[in-house]
Formats: sequence, structure tokens, C-alpha cells
Amino acid sequence: MAKIRHPMWQSAAVESVCAVLASTDPPGLSGSEITTLLSVSRVPDVDPNASNKRKRLWAALMTQQQRDQAANCIIRFITEVMAPGRYVQDRARFEALKDALNEPLALLGLRVNEAGKLARGARATNLDEVARLAGRLQSELRRRGAHPQVIRYCEEEILRQSVFHAVFEATKGLAERLREMSGSTLDGADLVDHCFSTRRPPPLVRINGFTTESEISEHKGFANLLKGVFGTFRNPPAHTPRATAGWRIPEPDALDLFSTLSFMHRRLDMAILNRIP
Repeated sequence: MAKIRHPMWQSAAVESVCAVLASTDPPGLSGSEITTLLSVSRVPDVDPNASNKRKRLWAALMTQQQRDQAANCIIRFITEVMAPGRYVQDRARFEALKDALNEPLALLGLRVNEAGKLARGARATNLDEVARLAGRLQSELRRRGAHPQVIRYCEEEILRQSVFHAVFEATKGLAERLREMSGSTLDGADLVDHCFSTRRPPPLVRINGFTTESEISEHKGFANLLKGVFGTFRNPPAHTPRATAGWRIPEPDALDLFSTLSFMHRRLDMAILNRIP
């Protein structure tokens, strides 16, 4: 049976795939891994002395694609990279590579499936659709077991992979939940003091029995943690346009924040309300 010849990919698509695979940050391939995988994929390393890994990989794949007049070599290379057996001891890297690759592949109507193979998928026509179809941020939050209340307040921003706004909305969501629990109209540190103040025990909201010295200390520490989150992650973006360099948060830090917010929401799930007549 004749071998299927896949249509050639545009240079921009190949470049985007190479930018993912040859990234200098995890989970990108190392130089030695690129050497090995090019050899296994039967793709000549035409520019081994390129100024960086991305250019080197792009030159190899584009040259072979042009020679073949087909994208088979690129598909073969990605399949070799994503072979599940390479990630038995590092599944997180497999998932990170898969999610990152699925962004540029969405523009081609392709995706990497759980078996590490390229499969047909919905074709994205713009960057918003790329973010929705790839869903990298959403899948990572799901893998981490993010609390539903975190997702509730920033679901649209997560789908659009707008990290700046997702952080802002998720942090505002925590304040909104405290207002719903307490009936208060305050915000920020004033809201925390209203809910957790120990001046007139028992507090309006308490996360434990609030009877022992250890429990009281934990309660106060949780209140300080809430204030720290509001001061660090809510107030700066509230006063800083995303387009400026005044306040930015890398995606790994944002994911850690979402985990912290999930912890807080879980503690609030078990909180005891002292209703004031």
C-alpha cells in the first residue's frame, strides 16, 4: 500500500513547533536529545553549529520537508519525541510538552493525543481558538486539583490563557466568597479583619475549634495569609495595566498561586460561621 504523503507545513508552523521543542526552559529538548531524535527520525542535522537549538531544529526539519515535498518527516520527529516510553519516569514533562505542542498544532487541525501520536482535531482560525482548543492552563489546573471556586471566578480568563487577568479574577473571587459568607461589603485587609478578628471571640468566621492556643495561632496565621495574598496578587494588578511592565506574573508562579487559593477555599469549606443577630 502506498505511503500517505502529508501536505507540507508552512514555515511559520514549523517554527512554532521548533520553538516549543527546542525551548531553553523545561520541558524543551536538550541539544543532545535533538541530536539523537533527529538521527532516529532519519532527518539530517544540516546546521549543527546554528546559533541556537530552535534554528538548528528548524533548519533540519524544513530542509527535509522541502526535499520530500511532504510533512512526513516533521510528523515522524514529533512522534519520536512524544513516545510515551521516554517519559515513564517523568510524566509531567510529557504532559507539558503535549500541551505546549497542541497550541501551534491547533492551527493545523492537529493535536498530540495521550498515546503521543498526532491525531486530527478541530482547526483553530485565531489565537483565542488556539488557547481554547489547547487548554494548557486549564489542563494543568485540573491536574493539580484546583478547587472549583478558583475556576468559578476566572474560567473565561483561563480558557483565553490570560494569566494576568486570571490571577486578578481568582483573587477577587476569594474576597467575594468571604463577603458571601459574612454578609460584609468590605474588601481586602478590612474584610479579613471583619471576618477573622479575635478582639471579640469567637470570630465571625473561624477555620477550627478556636479553643486551644494552637488553634487560635493557626486561625491568626490563616488571616495573615489572606491579607498577604490580597496585598501581593490583588492590589498590584488592580492599579497596573497589563500592557505595562509594572506588574507581571510568570505562568509557573500563577499556577502556584492557584494552588494556594485552592488551599484557602478548602479551609473555608470547613469554616464555622458565628452568625451575629
